[in-house]
Amino acid sequence: MQAKIPATVVTGFLGAGKTTLIRHMLENAGGKRIALIINEFGDLGVDGDILKGCGIETCSEEDVMELSNGCICCTVAEDFIPTLQKLLDRERAPDHIVIETSGLALPQPLVRAFNWPEISTRVTVDGVVTVVDGKAVTEGRFAHDVAAVDAQRKLDENLDHETPLSELFEDQMACADMIVINKSDLLTEDERAALTARLRKDSRNGVQVVTATMGALPIEVLLGQGIGAEADMEARHELHHHHHDHDEDDHHDDEDDDHDHDHDHGHDAFESFVVTRPEIGDPVSFARQVTEVIRAHDILRLKGFAAVTGKPMRLTIQAVGPRVDSYFDQPYGAGPRQTRLVVIGQAGLDRAAITAALLA
Repeated sequence: MQAKIPATVVTGFLGAGKTTLIRHMLENAGGKRIALIINEFGDLGVDGDILKGCGIETCSEEDVMELSNGCICCTVAEDFIPTLQKLLDRERAPDHIVIETSGLALPQPLVRAFNWPEISTRVTVDGVVTVVDGKAVTEGRFAHDVAAVDAQRKLDENLDHETPLSELFEDQMACADMIVINKSDLLTEDERAALTARLRKDSRNGVQVVTATMGALPIEVLLGQGIGAEADMEARHELHHHHHDHDEDDHHDDEDDDHDHDHDHGHDAFESFVVTRPEIGDPVSFARQVTEVIRAHDILRLKGFAAVTGKPMRLTIQAVGPRVDSYFDQPYGAGPRQTRLVVIGQAGLDRAAITAALLA
């Protein structure tokens, strides 16, 4: 049976930096074929034009599809599902699909749509990434320019009621598998730590909170979460189930606001290193050990292979946050039988302590 194609949903308020994050991801895709679905309004097409014109191999004209019939969470049946089916029906399907919602769209109805029979056997939600404007949230706002959000709402004739920004923000937090505090270069070290702690406390167990500048996240951190979010809707409860607000567009804010500060690609904010150890005796107890190390040291990803005493097959280990998956994949070749693990996290990992804990 063919594996489901993973899809990542990127959500967040106006000006948080969703488009910049996606563009950085495309520029550092490492040959991965990524298709984009962009939620546009009217004929503005700002995000689509930015991403189509970026001159990146993984960003060809056919790989960027725009929805222009209104808020993505309210046009699932007539707009989103058919667009997704077109992508899936291509002769050469993408390796990964990334969906950027508009600024005030809610992620829950979109994630729920992945359970529709037309697509449920072919695609799965790898994870929901919520991008927040770290500076604005620290200052008690949810967007860089709240007045602009209200102005857009007033201009939108489709609005049938108002929903407080605080409720929309909570819904985006409730659905997130990863929260990206963007524009972290505009915060002090204490502000970054306080906001990270607050968002981690207010989110579900296992949700990863990372900081970024200019949306610069390593692709192995952003993609490959393997969550299957559509099967976990009960934990992602939204505050309201009614017809949601539409916002016309957040893309002028997204782009202009993100260019107010330095174009530091920010990869020095993350680090990775390799731990090599001898064979392990018991895969189950080793998985528990790995889980404890990840929790103790706030590791984002851990992946690699282990040699298990008495087993001819190699054990593959993949961990996203506290969730550890392992399976035997292939026989060991002629090389040495050893365990080799790649540890990925934000800068400042205690390499010595992590290495000692994994060797224990």
